[in-house]
This record gives sequence, C-alpha cells and structure tokens, in this order.
Amino acid sequence: MKNFFLILFTLFQIKNIFTNNKFLSFNNKEKNLEKIDKIYKLVLIRHGQSSFNQENLFTGWTDVDLTDIGVEEAKLAGKILKENSFRFDKCYTSSLKRSIKTSFIILDKLDQLYIPIIKDFHLNERHYGAIQGLNKRETSLKYGKKLVYEWRRSYSTPPPKLSENDERNPANIEQYKNINKTELPLTESLEDTVKRVLPYFYREIIPEIKKGKKILVVAHGNSIRGLIKYFDNLSDEEIVNVDIPNAVPLVYEFNENFEIIKRYYLGDEKEINEKIKKIKRLEKQVDNN
Repeated sequence: MKNFFLILFTLFQIKNIFTNNKFLSFNNKEKNLEKIDKIYKLVLIRHGQSSFNQENLFTGWTDVDLTDIGVEEAKLAGKILKENSFRFDKCYTSSLKRSIKTSFIILDKLDQLYIPIIKDFHLNERHYGAIQGLNKRETSLKYGKKLVYEWRRSYSTPPPKLSENDERNPANIEQYKNINKTELPLTESLEDTVKRVLPYFYREIIPEIKKGKKILVVAHGNSIRGLIKYFDNLSDEEIVNVDIPNAVPLVYEFNENFEIIKRYYLGDEKEINEKIKKIKRLEKQVDNN
C-alpha cells in the first residue's frame, strides 16, 4: 500500500510538471532564440536493427543481439554525431544488449568509451507478455487481426500476461535477480511503459541535464515513445502512430526553463524518411495479414 501511494504521488508530480509548467514546460513550438541564454541538448537513439526486428518477431524484453546491419547503423549514428561535434558526459541505456551494444559502438566512434554508461531496466522496451518472441503475422492469424491490432496499436490494452513460471518472466531471468519482483512486468501496454519510463527520466536524467550535463539516451522504440509523448505533448491516439527509426539520433533542444526550442533528426533526410516508411510498410503488412 505504501508503494502504491508513492507511485501515485510521483505520477501526480510529473503531471504537474508537464501540464502546469511548474518546473518544466514542454511543447514543440520553436522559441525566440534571441531571448535564450542557455540551451540544453538531449539526444535520443533507438538501438540498431536486432535479429528479432529482422525476423518480424515481438521482441520486448527478449535479450536479442544486433544484426550486422544493426552494427553498421550504430557506427553510422556515431559517425554522424561526431561530424556534428556532439560530445557527452553520460549515457543512459536499458538492460538489454541490443541497446547496450549500440551505446558502446556509438561512444567508440566518438572516442568516448570512458564516460559513465548507466544501464537500467526502466528504459527497457515494452514487455509483450505471452506474445513475446512470436512472429507478428502468425500471432495475428492465431488470435485474430482485430485483437492483435489492439494489443499492438492501442495505448492502454496489454497482450495476455505471462504465467509466473514462464521462462520469459523477468523475475526468472538472471539479469533482473536484484530487482524487486513487484517492479517486473508480466505484460505491458504502451501506457504501462510510459509509467515506467517517465518517472525514471524525471528522477535520474532531468537533474543531470539541469546541471549542464550532455546526455545521450540509447533505448527502444516504445521507451523513447514514452518520452516523445510528453516532450511533444501528444495525445494517446497520436503517440501510437509515431514510428522511431533504428539508430537515428533524435535531438531535442530546450531553453533554461526546459521549453522545447526545436527537435530534429540528424542524418540524411531522405534516408531517414525511407526508414520510417519501411517501418510503416511492415506494420501495415502485419495489420493486413
């Protein structure tokens, strides 16, 4: 009961921060640059292509590796950041090796492997419960297109839960053995993922940015969606249609009041748009099969 009220209090604080602008204010209108004394930059990057991305499987917390393409994508991200003179003081990533390896590759390209890399499960991908590891098309055929579409594309409907004794249950996986079992999900909706990611970002990362630290976050499509939803003030309906391309640096610039000055991807615009279109094509194929 004590933890329940603590979570409610934390979410209430965040709601005040992001909606009432008590301490921070996020919107995606560009501000008058002449009046800005200090600019904070935050870089968000989704990991490079993983083997499950390539095979069109529900990945979630499955700890799969990068493909050769994913490695090259991460190298290119590091190269682009270096060409644009980005330097970092800290890197935050998830507990999953596809994001950890992406972080290493990027920082290696920047000659910055020496900076602290904080690995935390709060930045993990959305947990897909009982459909985790399954082929998206086959899952649609098994459960029906309408139901699977709702699991995938609604904001608040999670897939079926794992059983407690399932080997995919994070409580049964060594890398989470020191985490309180009550914090480890058996399934998640996008809404659940946002509620996991956002308090962590507010508690751990925002204070570092306010100190002037240059922060790199390497995470996953849905954990990054959680941040974008609040930065860009997107509705529940809007955020589920936002697609995050693999290993493309997304830069947010904030003023000293943490109001968004601008947001932009780094890299070749045509290639980035093609990556996003490819994601949408694959998603449409799943929806139509």
